Amino acid sequence: MSELKLCQGPDCHTYHTQDRLKGTKPNKTYQTRRRSNFYYGGGNFCDRRCMEDWVAKYIEQALNHFGRTTQAKHLTEDNAWTKDYDWRDSTPGSDERHYYFINTITREQRPLTREQYNDTSYTINTGE
Repeated sequence: MSELKLCQGPDCHTYHTQDRLKGTKPNKTYQTRRRSNFYYGGGNFCDRRCMEDWVAKYIEQALNHFGRTTQAKHLTEDNAWTKDYDWRDSTPGSDERHYYFINTITREQRPLTREQYNDTSYTINTGE
């Protein structure tokens, strides 16, 4: 059986829904949701409201801790390469895709194999 986790929303327990209401008749309380799977915020929040509550409360602290962007980032011809594919270039009756690197600035394309496309560390970017 998978391990249950608690929603990380700081106010999850304050929202009045039937699945949050726990306990016996005289001692019922609203509690933070507990599930094996959450679908918001990387699997940490039960719904968007809880995720947005967390962001509103902790975003400044998180940015200060992990570091703020202090200089503009630039996309140049050297670092504008991304992987892409096209179904339309396949042979009729085949499920093969046409894989390629594409430079999002110059629109230049370079062919890739399926293995290179699926390799998350394979890149031709040369800049930052």
